[in-house]
Amino acid sequence: MLKDDLRAFWTEPRPPDAPARVWRDGVLLGAGMCGVVLEATLRTDVAWRPVAALLAGWLVALTLWRRTRPLAVVALGFGAAILLQLATLITAPPQPVGLYSGLVVLILVYALLRWGSGREIVLGGVVILATFALSVITDDTPVGEQIGGFVFLMMPAAIGASVRFWGASRERQLEQARSLERERIARELHDTVAHHVSAMVIRAQAGRVLAGANPAAAVEALEGVEEEGARTLEEMRAMVAALRHSGADLAPQAGVGDLRRLTRSPAGHLHVDLGLDGELDELSPAVDAAVYRIVQESVTNAMRHAVDATEVVIRVTGEPQRVRITVQDDGARAGRGREGYGLAGLHERVALLGGELRAGPGADRGWQVAAELPRGRAGRSVHSRSRR
Repeated sequence: MLKDDLRAFWTEPRPPDAPARVWRDGVLLGAGMCGVVLEATLRTDVAWRPVAALLAGWLVALTLWRRTRPLAVVALGFGAAILLQLATLITAPPQPVGLYSGLVVLILVYALLRWGSGREIVLGGVVILATFALSVITDDTPVGEQIGGFVFLMMPAAIGASVRFWGASRERQLEQARSLERERIARELHDTVAHHVSAMVIRAQAGRVLAGANPAAAVEALEGVEEEGARTLEEMRAMVAALRHSGADLAPQAGVGDLRRLTRSPAGHLHVDLGLDGELDELSPAVDAAVYRIVQESVTNAMRHAVDATEVVIRVTGEPQRVRITVQDDGARAGRGREGYGLAGLHERVALLGGELRAGPGADRGWQVAAELPRGRAGRSVHSRSRR
């Protein structure tokens, strides 16, 4: 089993979506170079001043590639440190060689554990340990200081591994939230298919009965079957990608008609103001359930996380081509800068339906969730019938 664990660690890939450059890189580079110049200019107890400044500047520059090339920057940075140690071992300068600005190398240690693959971590760790071992051999320092130096060197590695583990854990939880939402959508697929297919069967039976006596009525029934079939295909295309597991619960899903019951549920100190406007009676089952889920999740988040909130305002508006949903609370913004796992699931659902969802601080205070969902073929049919 240990052998399998080691093999799995060796083949561990890099974390996905490592940013190549962010604004902090420019700040770090500028601050590091300024520190190198100031220290090289002002310090008097430095041997080989140009060499020391060049090495420190080299280490600062390597931080620009710490995410995309973690092993390469560790090898180049600590390799340069090894060469400097060997040179000082041969020449034995009277004063220390190197600048305190060279401690930026600790960022490279952090980046190796945070962004490197398993293979890169092992190889980079060998380079780091070799550099430390050489310093122990060449420097006449007490054992306690050597142990403290090793702990100091390994601390960024421990932090990098912790951040990596936390990020991977959060990504797994987000994926679980998205998977849960897909399972919910998969359960709703049963209702969608059953609804439309039942209508198709009834229309087909009516057309068969009327075929001999009233051909025009039979043709109209066949047109209805065609419309229901096209609508069913559209609904299935929007949701079939969500099918991941079998044995889903086939209980009917809540929709817009259940929102008043939802908002009448005990909500503690929160007053819920629900407004339903426009055409909301003939939504497709997928959109109907999505509206309910968006409102439900938003109200639940307001109850749990809104600080000093007294009211939640819900507006659902049915337009000819889309449905708009906004949920706004009046609580404080403290500690609410990141979307939770429930909102991650809603993003997945809305994306599958071809809509958009935004969540963030309100204009004045509180938290707002705003979504737009296309009505789909059902919405266009209702609109066209109303014009006729």
